Amino acid sequence: MEFDFTWVLLGFPIAFTLGWLASRLDLRQLRIENRQAPKAYFKGLNFLLNEQQDQAIDAFIEAVQNDPDTSELHFALGNLFRRRGEYERAVRVHEHLMSRGDLTQRERERAQHALALDFLKAGLLDRAEAALRKLEGTPFEEEARLALLSIYERSRDWANATEIAARLGNSSHGSFSTRQAHYLCEQASASAATGDTEKALATLAQAVAMAPASARPLIDLAKLQNQLGLAHDALQTLLKLTTAAPQALPLAAGLLANIAQSSGDQQATLMLLKASYAQAPSIDLIEAIVKLEKDPATARQWYVQHLEREVSLVAASKWIAGEKLEDEHHHALVQRAMDQATKPLMRYRCAACGFEASQHFWHCPGCQAWDSYPMRRIEEL
Repeated sequence: MEFDFTWVLLGFPIAFTLGWLASRLDLRQLRIENRQAPKAYFKGLNFLLNEQQDQAIDAFIEAVQNDPDTSELHFALGNLFRRRGEYERAVRVHEHLMSRGDLTQRERERAQHALALDFLKAGLLDRAEAALRKLEGTPFEEEARLALLSIYERSRDWANATEIAARLGNSSHGSFSTRQAHYLCEQASASAATGDTEKALATLAQAVAMAPASARPLIDLAKLQNQLGLAHDALQTLLKLTTAAPQALPLAAGLLANIAQSSGDQQATLMLLKASYAQAPSIDLIEAIVKLEKDPATARQWYVQHLEREVSLVAASKWIAGEKLEDEHHHALVQRAMDQATKPLMRYRCAACGFEASQHFWHCPGCQAWDSYPMRRIEEL
């Protein structure tokens, strides 16, 4: 049986025609998809610029469906979910990115950072910590350490916070020595609470060496020394404030007066407090001076002197407490009313968030800022 070449000759044109048609259809489909993806992307961008996040998310989802291999769309979509508080959806987007094998190292590190932020914003601190730890040695290392520091402060994990702060010591955010000293003071407080005063003293000495210009290590060390009956040592520790952190003297004035009475060094301490008051008047210093003045009349005169410099209802109330009224049997009632009225006037206010409290905080319970409270009480009438 002979082979008929006629069919071959007829088949070539047909095959060529079919192949050409198929290629044209593929090109057409590719052009349609390429037009659709940017259109959806720019539509989403336009919604985002107009702060229409719901519509932007819908547009980006459409763009991702049209072009699932584009990592930038995934990042944009995941960040939008996080900003809206839809953390579970943000996590899914970034975990999907992490599972792809075609990501570059830079994109994978970026996805890891985005995933850590998702966990952090969602309050999943354990998972956030694990994700942030994986960013060591990457361009996101410093940001990750700052986030870890925030986690450890919130959870009061001072040992890990100390470790991270030490690593951040040479970062672009400046020195972390003062922050490290706070962490050491917190650890010393925990040791003292369990009865390990020897460890507490050693930790506070380390904090003083870490941040010699910081007030807290000196004040905390003096408090502990005084509790242990080492009044002379406590006094010497507090006297270092005059050169290391003189602005903190009003905060320690009451403690200083108590320690001076215990150690018998009232006169020298009184001279120091008066000199400090002359430079920076405050009701805290006045109360410490009054406590150390031997003559009650001289002590009361300090309230009058303070009233001549500042309008102070607290000072007026303290002065009236020692004054003889015409109807003396009403004195207790008047004084109680005055004390009640002046009690809310004396407070500390965070310079970062405005949170007010009757006691001084080294770490603001409102905004978590360190050293944001003034060292002296403010009085607002």
